[in-house]
Amino acid sequence: EATLERIARLNPVLNAFITVLEDSARQDAKNADLLIKEGKYRGPLHGIPVSLKDLIYVKGARSTSGSKILSNFVPQYDSTVVKRLKEAGAIIVGMNNTHEFACGITNINPHYGSSKNPWDINRMSGGSSGGSAVAVSAGMAPVSIGTDTSGSIRVPSSLCGCFGLKPTYGRVSKYGVQELAPSIDHIGPIARSAWDIAAVLQTISGYDELDSSTVDIPVPNYINVLSEKQEKEDKRSDSFKVGIPVQFFFDIIDSKVMCVFEKFVDKIHGCGISTAAVHIEQTDKIFPSWQAIRLGESAAVHNQWIKSRRGEYGENVI
Repeated sequence: EATLERIARLNPVLNAFITVLEDSARQDAKNADLLIKEGKYRGPLHGIPVSLKDLIYVKGARSTSGSKILSNFVPQYDSTVVKRLKEAGAIIVGMNNTHEFACGITNINPHYGSSKNPWDINRMSGGSSGGSAVAVSAGMAPVSIGTDTSGSIRVPSSLCGCFGLKPTYGRVSKYGVQELAPSIDHIGPIARSAWDIAAVLQTISGYDELDSSTVDIPVPNYINVLSEKQEKEDKRSDSFKVGIPVQFFFDIIDSKVMCVFEKFVDKIHGCGISTAAVHIEQTDKIFPSWQAIRLGESAAVHNQWIKSRRGEYGENVI
């Protein structure tokens, strides 16, 4: 109830949600409460509200992908990520605003309005998982699941001041998620702490026979891994080293951003953590390689709609 109340109060301003699933969330909460009281606790996500970027399918719930074309689309099955969340006892509270078809990093959306950065509503949230990052940052949901093809989890998480993880390709199933560029699409969590990220990643990871890109290897207990590493770091922080890339990342950077980064480096040095330069080869090929894959695959995904419904796309997508 606290989550739904906060969504109702803040969403008219922040526009983080396109659809709120109040009725099903309340029913799922009652079921979770009953199971936990019966001693059938399923783990750290049991009874925890979770929101989803609005291109991750939930059976019976509208899934717009932030588009006019899919404004009335209702999937008849759950995505694998949603199945795993539900099996863990998580409560799906709603669908988060997104850049249209996840096709941009501003989250400026001509169809549903733009999500607003909760730290300053005059600034952009970043995207394309912008609504997810806003929801988490503003406390409208403890965790959200986003997608990342070209920074779409990491950019809004950074701009909204929360944690976001793009997992290794093949770690999390993409089945039941609207595609952008399938060979570089990723599914991952946005949350308010590294521990929360670990708990969610542990739940949604693993091989899926419905997604041939997933890898059939064991899923580590990420919570234990995180706790063990923290204990070691607490005992000896000088054993932890951070790499700073020399090429690419600082080729084009605003002076204010560089100043913030330098202060961050000074701060970690003050914690006894050392840094080292990392050289990355062939960075000049990054953009041309990405461009060919991202635009080519997206054109293939949208081929039929571009032919038949071109006028329904927003200008910055088409």
